[in-house]
Amino acid sequence: MAKNDGTVIIKKYANRRLYNTGTSTYVTLDDLAQMVKRGEDFNVQDAKTGDDITHSVLTQIIFEQESKNGNTLLPVSFLRQLISYYGDQMQSFVPTYLEQSMMAFSEQQAQIREHLSKSLGDTPLAKNLQIPMQLMEEQIRRNTELFRQALEVFTPFPLNGAKTEPKETSRKADAKDVEDLKEQLRALQAKIENM
Repeated sequence: MAKNDGTVIIKKYANRRLYNTGTSTYVTLDDLAQMVKRGEDFNVQDAKTGDDITHSVLTQIIFEQESKNGNTLLPVSFLRQLISYYGDQMQSFVPTYLEQSMMAFSEQQAQIREHLSKSLGDTPLAKNLQIPMQLMEEQIRRNTELFRQALEVFTPFPLNGAKTEPKETSRKADAKDVEDLKEQLRALQAKIENM
């Protein structure tokens, strides 16, 4: 079977080799990383058992990318926070939150690129311009703070020794975002209760 509903099947053998059934060739983790960047959908199956091992292979790709010199994407503080949620009562909410945050981040990135393209036109500067790191870092800080505040709603004790009250300056700026997040959490809770 080469494809399943447009999804390429990658088989992983006991010798750790990966076989792309769509192209009938062996591939590497770097090849799979390039497929992800191109938006190609694939599932990885254990060749012997047929079990879906996509999650562990994607995690391995992230590990390899993070190991490359100067190519880190995940800050140590984020990794520590992520690890702390394993086994925690909030663990089930983290994947949905991270997925939605990354989708929102991608949409904002596309909007910023579109805005810059409209503003600068078809100039060489526009073609070579990258999104300023300050904008990305601010968005990450904002998402992290919103996530921490949302978790405080469900957790009776401060997380990782954090103060239970947000800073006065950020409280005003984030009040609307917190209300939006609470509404999303209410909707998520309603969906869970209907299951």
